[in-house]
Amino acid sequence: MKKIQPPFLKEGDAIGIAATARKVQFEEISPAIQMLENKGFKVLTSSNLFLSHHQFAGTDEERIKGLQELLDNPDIKAILIARGGYGTVRILDKLDFTVFKKYPKWICGFSDVTALLAHLYNLGFQGIHSTMPILFSKSELSFNLLIDTLKGKKITYQTPIHPLNRFGEAQGDWIGGNLSVLYSLMGSVSQPDYSGKILFIEDIDEYLYHIDRMMMQMKRSGILKSINGLIVGGFTDMKDNTIPFGKTAEEIIYDAVKEYDYPVCFNFPSGHIKDNYPFIYGSKIKLIVSEQSVEIEQG
Repeated sequence: MKKIQPPFLKEGDAIGIAATARKVQFEEISPAIQMLENKGFKVLTSSNLFLSHHQFAGTDEERIKGLQELLDNPDIKAILIARGGYGTVRILDKLDFTVFKKYPKWICGFSDVTALLAHLYNLGFQGIHSTMPILFSKSELSFNLLIDTLKGKKITYQTPIHPLNRFGEAQGDWIGGNLSVLYSLMGSVSQPDYSGKILFIEDIDEYLYHIDRMMMQMKRSGILKSINGLIVGGFTDMKDNTIPFGKTAEEIIYDAVKEYDYPVCFNFPSGHIKDNYPFIYGSKIKLIVSEQSVEIEQG
């Protein structure tokens, strides 16, 4: 079933910034507010944005209240999650999407926000997997690509080839996100149906053996067999044991899917890397992997 696409933005529209996980300080977010205002948007912030409760941006209840206020405001056309970390999954089941369903808006972010994007996808809505406000000033390209996506500009990506790529063409809804978060959603109401989809995965700061564990779980559960294509983003700052695991993250992923025949693209520029390319979560795309290039056409 085709997912509902929120209205694209125009100059003068209001954008909300929410904190659903780790805490942030004003100094970390103020550059993003200025950048958004310079693009002609109004910026509203959640009531908990600069609160602190241990490592979180307020208690679960405060983070729920902050995001709920933005979800329920019909004048806000997009909500940018300030940063990742951990904590979004703790509030998912307490959120009320009744008003959101009447006035859908773009939810944007990556990493821990994967949980919210997957949950929204199951509710029937597209989102945007993208950079977040805490990182806007570190990559003007990522920021501008997000703004283009929010405004409805159709973006076609062409990326360099990789020796582990598998050639072919495929179509399907583009879903996925942070591998560890996807792994944590398995068996919950937020786990998407992967059948016939183009799956994107990325991760940071994980042990190589744990990458293997997660890929084996996705294989044994039938997910890797059911998808139409695989896009692999950044796997950065991987860790190893004293006795090496013996494979890179990319080699682990390649081995997990080598028996299937769908196209596979490695090193797509998205994830915990400087230039984090956005994509519309749940949009139908065409993935073309050849000896010369990789092309991704977003529908």
